[in-house]
Amino acid sequence: MENVTKVYGREGSEIRALNEVSLFIPRGTFTALMGPSGSGKSTLLHCALGLETPTSGSLWLGDKRVDGLDEVQLTEVRREHVGYVSQSFNLVAALNVAENILLPRRLARLPEDRAWFDEIVERVGLQDRVGRFPAQLSGGQQQRVAIARALANRPDVVFADEPTGSLDTFMAKETLTQLRACVDETAQTVLLVTHDPVAASFADTVLFLADGRVVDRTDAPTAARVAELMTRLGAPLHCP
Repeated sequence: MENVTKVYGREGSEIRALNEVSLFIPRGTFTALMGPSGSGKSTLLHCALGLETPTSGSLWLGDKRVDGLDEVQLTEVRREHVGYVSQSFNLVAALNVAENILLPRRLARLPEDRAWFDEIVERVGLQDRVGRFPAQLSGGQQQRVAIARALANRPDVVFADEPTGSLDTFMAKETLTQLRACVDETAQTVLLVTHDPVAASFADTVLFLADGRVVDRTDAPTAARVAELMTRLGAPLHCP
């Protein structure tokens, strides 16, 4: 991101959700994004995903500039380069585990890659559940399906928006371990939005937002250090 600003509303009642944000996230790293409610975390993630158009500034994914692309072009970029995991899983109830995981490849009209499918299913520990439906799985298992689905197209970057928010402590740790493996095992890039200092401690770097700006960062984070910095920002903490 280079000098990215996002403004909502009209002059006189405008809200500046992002204010000239510049940041670079290296390939093959795990970055967590934290800050108080209203700090701009979700807007930053949505701009990075191409779901929101910056008011000004430029946005790059690898060597491809993505701000200014139309919706068809953005959809193609997301299908080819981006994986997304959210708090709500967003699985298709009528499809079984295998069909949910393979859905992005089918939408992109990509040929089946059985070796990669087997690898990601094994990575998330779902080998004996590929024929089950979402309603037959626990919340943690559904989130593992969502992670596997996000990896189906071999994305360069995985965006995760509060993926542990509805999970218990054990399932949350399991989910974060899977995201960490995306970086350590296949050199993918992960950007995680979270309120949880423990979740942030899985990252290589934590960036802190306030009032639409990146105001601090910490590398090799610990949960205690993250909690300390968040407290300084006056942000309520979510701890399992």
